[in-house]
Amino acid sequence: MELNAQKRGSRLYVQLSGELDHHSAEQTRIMLDTMLKDITVRDLILDLTGMAFMDSAGLGVILGRFRKLSMRGGKLIVKGMNPSVDRIFQMSGIYAIVEKQ
Repeated sequence: MELNAQKRGSRLYVQLSGELDHHSAEQTRIMLDTMLKDITVRDLILDLTGMAFMDSAGLGVILGRFRKLSMRGGKLIVKGMNPSVDRIFQMSGIYAIVEKQ
């Protein structure tokens, strides 16, 4: 899993590439949480264009970051999902709480 991040104002844009699964979830979670220690970040935009695969551990990473952001009044936005990742999001019902761009 590769992450490229850029902060613009109160928004953190993170581009994820590779596979977000049980092998990479913990490391990805740590990297995102490190970036979110900046309390001026209110919104996290995850660009999943380069995401090849995601499993339930990946969904857990996303849900956990959603909780952190919602506690500070922010939101999590996802974009660029391929059809298989989009289907996982649809089946899990995550679109009810996470904004899709």
